Amino acid sequence: MFDLRTYLPYLLNRVGVALVDRFSEELCAESLTVSMWRVLAVLRHDGPQHMSELSELTSIELSTLSRLTGSLQRRGLTTRKRGGSDARYVRVALTPRGKTLTERLLPKALALEERLVGAMPARDVAALKRLLDVLYANIRSQDMSSSLRHSPAERQVAPRKRSSLCP
Repeated sequence: MFDLRTYLPYLLNRVGVALVDRFSEELCAESLTVSMWRVLAVLRHDGPQHMSELSELTSIELSTLSRLTGSLQRRGLTTRKRGGSDARYVRVALTPRGKTLTERLLPKALALEERLVGAMPARDVAALKRLLDVLYANIRSQDMSSSLRHSPAERQVAPRKRSSLCP
């Protein structure tokens, strides 16, 4: 018998929603969204990134990421530079102001993670992170295999859209 309370996707989502709610309170003071935070955090950790790499590292679709990085650039937190002869080739980097803001928020992000794991042993936390990576890889490989059923032209015409009603 199906019980939502033991359904893994629900359990993962419940934790994710609670975390986003808590961290959004911190980010609101800086007029940032969680997605903006992910961009800043990745750039701080990995350095300047091409949009496609940044999309993969943040799990943000390119069209959304383009708007986000534009907003971050207007606020003086990132730069975007086009490269070479391909106008689609854009590299995003933190500005000194963006780095300062990100470093000011990092202790709050780490404190939230500490609250989340509580007294869990470090080996359990490491195992959980590895398992979450496996789950993500599993779902991504399913996304890729389903996208292979469509031609590139079909994927171009009907890009994945997310709404509040449909995935």
